[in-house]
Amino acid sequence: MRALLVAGARPNFVKVAPLYRALREQGSEVFLVHTGQHYDPALSDIFFRELDIPAPDVHLGVGSGTHAGQTARIMEAFEPVVERIEPDVVVVVGDVNSTLACALVTAKLPPRLAHVEAGLRSGDWSMPEEVNRVVTDRVSDVLLAPSRDAVQNLLAEGCDPERVHLVGNVMVDSLLSRLDAARARRAAERFGLTPGGYVFATLHRPATVDDPEVLARVLDAFGRIADACPVLLAAHPRTAKRLGEIPVPRGVKVVDPVGYLDSIGLQDSAALVLTDSGGIQEETTVLGVPCLTLRENTERPVTVTHGTNRLVGTDPEVIETVALETLARSDGRRPSQIEGWDGRAAERCVSAIFRRVSSA
Repeated sequence: MRALLVAGARPNFVKVAPLYRALREQGSEVFLVHTGQHYDPALSDIFFRELDIPAPDVHLGVGSGTHAGQTARIMEAFEPVVERIEPDVVVVVGDVNSTLACALVTAKLPPRLAHVEAGLRSGDWSMPEEVNRVVTDRVSDVLLAPSRDAVQNLLAEGCDPERVHLVGNVMVDSLLSRLDAARARRAAERFGLTPGGYVFATLHRPATVDDPEVLARVLDAFGRIADACPVLLAAHPRTAKRLGEIPVPRGVKVVDPVGYLDSIGLQDSAALVLTDSGGIQEETTVLGVPCLTLRENTERPVTVTHGTNRLVGTDPEVIETVALETLARSDGRRPSQIEGWDGRAAERCVSAIFRRVSSA
């Protein structure tokens, strides 16, 4: 089988790493395409190195822009790549603009289309990612769902059950395979922190950081939490631009974006994680580290029902209250054992893709 594997943004790289290896182990000829949606070295190059992903066969170099402009540029650049390589299947992951753009191109060409992380839904149509998820699933031939609730979402939307496969979470494959290496880096100590004695925070979503009032409220909550426990905020480039306009409270230490291994290591040894990231909700659930998600909803509700995640929104009083309550508890870690989150999801993805492509 000739497979074309697409990645565009930091969360994608974590997902394509185990897929690339699993496809190669099954004897596939794999072509890796990097759309260039994330092009900052801190969000791209370091992830390729730390996840042991080979250099992309094709780099589209689309860069940033509006949702429409970025999606259009990816589509225009990706179509001739598919026509030149002539893959049997195009594999897209996640819910970023690269996912949607490459899915739409493939849907009008001969190759089969497989979507890894299919069926996730937040129900919030103000999130661009929700549009990307739903449209990508609608045009995909193979729907590879990470959890039971995702399968139920797809079936409720009328998807053909023959196209839907419960495979588990490929992000967990990467986490489990690199956890020892992450712990060996002792990231917390390098940042002057005591393992188990700090809060790790990340912010990157436009809804959280683009509105100065919302960001100021969140930072105010971080400052109050820091009075009880130091807060380390790894600032995404989007967030870093805003922090120059808003004072950062004392006790909140802001650092540049961290690589994959340090991100896992800092989550693993934190007392609590504060985030608006989808992937970190999953990673903390597997690690058993308490997580507060600064959003009103999540496309990963399994992390709430089976794991350690709680939705707290952006109200500073709520964030502070729940964070301090969580820090005061000492009931130990409770890693969640979710079906298919076992480090072998990529193998199941490839098996499902093979079956679908061979039956074409």
